[in-house]
Amino acid sequence: MPSNAEIFARRNAAVVRGVGHVTPIAAARALNSEVWDVEGKRFIDFAGGIAALNTGHCHPHVIARVREQLDRYTHTCFQVLVYEPYIELAERLNALAPIEGHAKSIFLTTGAEATENAIKIARAATGRPGVIAFTGGFHGRTVMAMSMTGKVLPYKKGLGPTLPDVWHVPFPAPQYDVSVDDTLKSLGFIFKADIDPSQVAAIILEPVQGEGGFHPAPAELMRALRRICDEHGIVLVADEIQTGFGRTGRMFAMENYDVKADLICVAKSLSGGFPLSGVIGRAAIMDAADPGGLGGTFAGNPLACVAALAVLEVFEKEKLLDRANQIGALLRRSISNWKMRNDLLPISEARGPGAMVAFDIFDGRGSNAPDAAMTKRVTQRAYENGLVLLSCGTNANTIRILVPLTASDELVCEGLEILEGALAS
Repeated sequence: MPSNAEIFARRNAAVVRGVGHVTPIAAARALNSEVWDVEGKRFIDFAGGIAALNTGHCHPHVIARVREQLDRYTHTCFQVLVYEPYIELAERLNALAPIEGHAKSIFLTTGAEATENAIKIARAATGRPGVIAFTGGFHGRTVMAMSMTGKVLPYKKGLGPTLPDVWHVPFPAPQYDVSVDDTLKSLGFIFKADIDPSQVAAIILEPVQGEGGFHPAPAELMRALRRICDEHGIVLVADEIQTGFGRTGRMFAMENYDVKADLICVAKSLSGGFPLSGVIGRAAIMDAADPGGLGGTFAGNPLACVAALAVLEVFEKEKLLDRANQIGALLRRSISNWKMRNDLLPISEARGPGAMVAFDIFDGRGSNAPDAAMTKRVTQRAYENGLVLLSCGTNANTIRILVPLTASDELVCEGLEILEGALAS
């Protein structure tokens, strides 16, 4: 078996630099919340494939269902020959999603495809071009998704012009000294200076920003956006690609609000690690595009659809929504204790609902100034001691925890001990 160093030497020679990598770990196998590298070292996974593995690595039920499907067929292209797993999954999600009235779904392959198709659907339904997004938001890396993403480095720098008719308003977060009033005032300025609301097709946001630092959208903001969308005939799009499927303690993060989106984008943990994304929404809006205007060759492939059906069965059987809240409570208790200690790096309180938990690292006790360099050191020290850990945030000083919801308390506590040691270093 080659070493990590040998694998990465080959990677550097064969794979483009823009793909990047976070840790010098080459995975050999994984199970539930543990990963072993090519040299046999064990790691606890607090990244979960960036929230793609809420049911853990290689969940036995998911793998078994996919193996059964492999013996039937692997591909037909749904636009040529329809198949039941796609239809059954659409029926299940239409019933589960917090959508007003009759819902319909389309399945795709990646999260960026989901956000782009949501905008295509909104434009078809409204006949308008404009899109409003938020600073700190992440919606993907393709050209339209990149245009909506509210972060320049590394997602836009040097990659050419973004698409027109996309505007960003500041996302409200106390850490950035931005209130809901500030956000709405900025949106009002855009409506007066740049685009009339009658020309806006969609407002898109994450109920909890992922890459932006795990900042939940205030309920007041969500209500205001719903009111503005209703007043001007704008489609409200919730990007639930990272928040969806139990991460926030509800199947969908939008269930934490008393208003509903018109369209919901899903991906990541929808299918337990298999490539699948989708858009769920109000039928009248979803049906606006002409036949053939949406879809793709591998969109909603049968293996991934079967995996997603198995994921939903695992959620129900193993009560993973309850488990998300239990894990979140355990994480918040530990982080709260760390914040009070003088022998650890200065950190913020924990934030984020359910098991979507993060905290910031500061450059001094009593300071709120971000320390991106120290945050990077913490993640490095963590993986050196057997913990896969990710940072995020517009200031690159946020530690985010996305441990699979199938992890035991013992494993979560073991990972927290490693993280505590990294904060002490």
